[in-house]
Amino acid sequence: MKYISTRGQTAHKPFSEVLLMGLAPDGGLMLPESYPQISPETLQQWRGLSYPELAFEIMSLFVTDIPSEDLRDILNRTYTEAAFGTAEITPVRTLSDGIKIQALSNGPTLAFKDMAMQFLGNAFEYVLAKEGKQLNILGATSGDTGSAAEYALRGKKGVHVFMLSPEGKMSAFQRAQMYSLQDENIHNIAVHGMFDDCQDIVKAVQNDAAFKEKYHIGTVNSINWGRIVAQVVYYFAGYFNTTQSNEQKVSFCVPSGNFGNVCAGHIARQMGLPIHRLIVATNENDVLDEFFKTGEYRPRTAEHTHVTSSPSMDISKASNFERFIFDLTDRDASQIQALWAEVGTGKGFDLNWLLSKVRNQYGFVSGKSLHQDRLRVIAEVYQTDGQLVDPHTADGIKVAREVREAGELIVCLETALAAKFEDTVYEAVGKVDIPRPAGLEGLESLPQRVQVVPNNAEVVKEIIRETLEK
Repeated sequence: MKYISTRGQTAHKPFSEVLLMGLAPDGGLMLPESYPQISPETLQQWRGLSYPELAFEIMSLFVTDIPSEDLRDILNRTYTEAAFGTAEITPVRTLSDGIKIQALSNGPTLAFKDMAMQFLGNAFEYVLAKEGKQLNILGATSGDTGSAAEYALRGKKGVHVFMLSPEGKMSAFQRAQMYSLQDENIHNIAVHGMFDDCQDIVKAVQNDAAFKEKYHIGTVNSINWGRIVAQVVYYFAGYFNTTQSNEQKVSFCVPSGNFGNVCAGHIARQMGLPIHRLIVATNENDVLDEFFKTGEYRPRTAEHTHVTSSPSMDISKASNFERFIFDLTDRDASQIQALWAEVGTGKGFDLNWLLSKVRNQYGFVSGKSLHQDRLRVIAEVYQTDGQLVDPHTADGIKVAREVREAGELIVCLETALAAKFEDTVYEAVGKVDIPRPAGLEGLESLPQRVQVVPNNAEVVKEIIRETLEK
């Protein structure tokens, strides 16, 4: 299996090289030359496999340059009951109205990002050791990617992590998870601005080819293909846990900001998983909802991005969206270059004539949820089911209920645990006891390490230089 760039100007590359590179040299995102096709017979054989076994079967189709036994070992060490709290890894539960919730938030940082990041940490260490290389991760987080990356990579040999986050825009729990880490290879940088500003700095550094090469800069954001391929697995797991036979179809509702999570669902569907619809749920930052309703993609500036109570979705430039548009335009790299040139000028683009293809061929629909919606859903789920959901998952449930067709089986992806967003949960249901996994009591009172900087890529480069040249 070789990988190509959405911009068409990068030589075909194997998985291990793509894993370490992040953004392609031509500014595009890496994707497989083609998606493996899963027959009904293979799907039947996979039903009943444990999560690590299923991960091996799926990922070995994409990871063809790591010996099978080594890949199996990486996955067996990644997807353990000790790390995820249950042998099922991503158990599915059902709400009283029939909506199903797939728990992706049982990992060490209580967010779905752990599902891919724990794999990435082990895969990085394996590839770097084998090739005698070092990697310096530069990432941006709106709340959950940062802590998931840092917990996956803390203490790993050959890796430093420089994580950008928007100053003051995350929950106290999210900040404490990241900033309280004291590991020598973890460096937190808070940027005056929004997540999109942090993401722009990452891309600016990635696009400085000389700097990137000299300092071995990679990424763990969802522009990294290793993240996406690991996420494909839980769509298959969710499907098997929800159905009795492969005759059934399932829809997935995915709270979305950067489009990485639902992009993995798109790939699973293209591989042949019987997904009826992919439902994109946004918050007040509804750029993706606008596209799926009108065909217009209009990214917004940081000043026009709302600060909301589901902060991990406070994103107005979906960096993974390019992968889907590449498929939508029949993999026309020159068209992608032209469209993203328009995005670069701040204009965006309009593909309204492709909307029927978006819906009928690719199965996408969307909806949005506002602050009062998520408060209402958190309260309703607590009242009817005795469960606490976080605000992002509440956005998903709200949209799933809104767009559900008669008889449609919808699985909402749970993107975090309620403990990460206590203030919003308290606002919805009052001061209730919010369960926290053992070991996380008093997290917010631990000493924190963070540098606060202006919104400037050169300042971030200087921090990287100084750290690595010590």
